[in-house]
Amino acid sequence: MTVVTLRTRVPAVLTSLTTALAGLVLALPAPSASADGPGVGTPWVVTLGDSYISGEAGRWAGSSNASSSRADALGATAYFDNAGGTAETINRCHRSKAAEAYVGGGVNGLNLACSGATTSTSNGDNFKPGLDFFDNGAGRQGQAKLLQTFAASHRVGMVVVSIGGNDFKFADVVQSCVVDFLTSPTWWKDYCYDDSSVKANFTAANVSAVRSRVRSALLNVATAMRNAGYADTQWTLLVQNYPSPIPRGAGFRYAESGYGRQSTGGCGFWNKDADWANDTALPTINGAVFGAVADTGLTNTRTLDLSSAFNGRRLCESSVGLYEERGIASWTSAGAVDQTEWVNQIRTVSTCCANSPYYVQESLHPNYWAQLATRSCVRQAWNGGAPRSGRCSIAGTGLLNGEPRMSLG
Repeated sequence: MTVVTLRTRVPAVLTSLTTALAGLVLALPAPSASADGPGVGTPWVVTLGDSYISGEAGRWAGSSNASSSRADALGATAYFDNAGGTAETINRCHRSKAAEAYVGGGVNGLNLACSGATTSTSNGDNFKPGLDFFDNGAGRQGQAKLLQTFAASHRVGMVVVSIGGNDFKFADVVQSCVVDFLTSPTWWKDYCYDDSSVKANFTAANVSAVRSRVRSALLNVATAMRNAGYADTQWTLLVQNYPSPIPRGAGFRYAESGYGRQSTGGCGFWNKDADWANDTALPTINGAVFGAVADTGLTNTRTLDLSSAFNGRRLCESSVGLYEERGIASWTSAGAVDQTEWVNQIRTVSTCCANSPYYVQESLHPNYWAQLATRSCVRQAWNGGAPRSGRCSIAGTGLLNGEPRMSLG
């Protein structure tokens, strides 16, 4: 990863990482003219929520600073989702073809999730449809509203939700950590975990508030399905939490000294901040999400625990590497899935935008390998139409039917 000098790199981080989860509206496919509907027809799995389920970064299978083509699994059309497959329905929605909605096996998939989504719709220039019934009468609708319309004419058997990370201001936290890494020396480290702007997201009051908002969002999903004609026993709400994207400090393959951890690896965190991210921030966010599921009182819920699903394949983890570090030609080479990263590099303006296929908003998101891995676990959670909860984890090496080997324990 080529990075400019510190003087120009830091403003780039400051001005660009705040857009990492830019949300975009999703247009609903036209209902079919069949007799499908609640309890009738081919089952569908529908995904709702944010960039961790929409497919953000799904183009890339691992990382290479030498040649992007080595890791380019889906090509320039990775996020094209219009009817003809020729463009995005909405620019930079980034719902990739590798997204977990498409479990196959006789089950159809629909991805209504949008990068940048929070629990509630934000109706501005950067429209972000939340899990609500927002409808401005001019094509902008919340995800619950979109689900309700679709479910009325299709048999939706399971709705999978990832939501809450942006309510904890995930992008802002990442920005703070990377900027602190780049602007302080090893002999006087400035950590992000104790920055006031970061700490504000993890106070007891804010955690409680986000948990309440997630609960309301999940109840909106249930209301949408009831409005569409479903009894609670006719469908399942599967709520997933968030995976660890970076290892604890001791697990990085790049030293803290110098800027290589960011300039080469794209993982500019001090060890102590990485420890905090894994030991405090992630458990707090995931506790709020799964706590909200219990708070709904719904009886048709299941949970998908992704917290350690990518362990061993995380960004900058010592057990994996860049393609050039591992001597692997490309993502199609034997063993690539086991030796390359499953989380996309954190990129700045200097490393993503000018004559580059990368987007800043792809930073620190599950990539092609990770999305196929999660898809496998969603399929196992679907369980042939008898959905179950479980913890998703790596189950072996190599690919099985084109996907990483995963188990749902």
